[in-house]
Amino acid sequence: MHDPQRKGEAFRALHAGEPFVIPNPWDAGSARVLEALGFKAVASTSSGFAFTHGRLDGNVTLDQVVRHAEELDRAIDLPVSIDLEHGYGREPERAAHAIERVAKAGAVGASIEDNDPSQGIYEISFAVDRIAAAAQTAHALAFPFTLTARAENHIRGHPDLDDTIARLQAFEAAGADVLFAPGLRTGAEIRRVCEAVSKPVNVLALRGMSMSEILEAGAQRISVGGGLTWIAVNAMAGAARSILAGDLSVLESGPPLEEWFA
Repeated sequence: MHDPQRKGEAFRALHAGEPFVIPNPWDAGSARVLEALGFKAVASTSSGFAFTHGRLDGNVTLDQVVRHAEELDRAIDLPVSIDLEHGYGREPERAAHAIERVAKAGAVGASIEDNDPSQGIYEISFAVDRIAAAAQTAHALAFPFTLTARAENHIRGHPDLDDTIARLQAFEAAGADVLFAPGLRTGAEIRRVCEAVSKPVNVLALRGMSMSEILEAGAQRISVGGGLTWIAVNAMAGAARSILAGDLSVLESGPPLEEWFA
């Protein structure tokens, strides 16, 4: 299923067509289920993938993420985009290197954020330099590669919409193909972002938001982050608690894997 040219073209076409949902699997099995259910592309979730290693978000290595990208690409016939967090290094060349690594593994898209896990939000000019380096590498590849630039203000304790918009506009000018500000919660906030930029905007769906509100505000792509992972984990933990208490009625027959994995 490794065909970056075809997958890269398909991913680009999705961003030029009708708005779409890009779900976030946490492993190859969940990716195959999402493909069988009819989704057209997937994006990894850093928090969900970290969970598969028994770790909190931000505690996996680039080498592990590259292997994850390869596993997802080989498991499904859909375009795969990878959450590269801050690029696994501060300097612009580290962000570019991360793009190169996952592209070689089979990804046809990736996101880079403007937050350092230890130092917080990058100063805007430095954040732009990082996106510019990542974009230069992404667009020099032999196949279409879609770079998403993330402005992290709203999930890092700095919900300044004006600053977020300024960052996204600067990332667009630096070469980003998709713009993303996770943590926007209202149609008004999403609309302001979408009207301020010309590139497609990804919106993270959160509890309490509606699909219609997000789409009417102008989003092109909707993701769910670790949402599907936590639905699965909470269901498993709830059933395990019942079993621990002696209730086996929660056990169910297996899902139709033969159909989904055909």
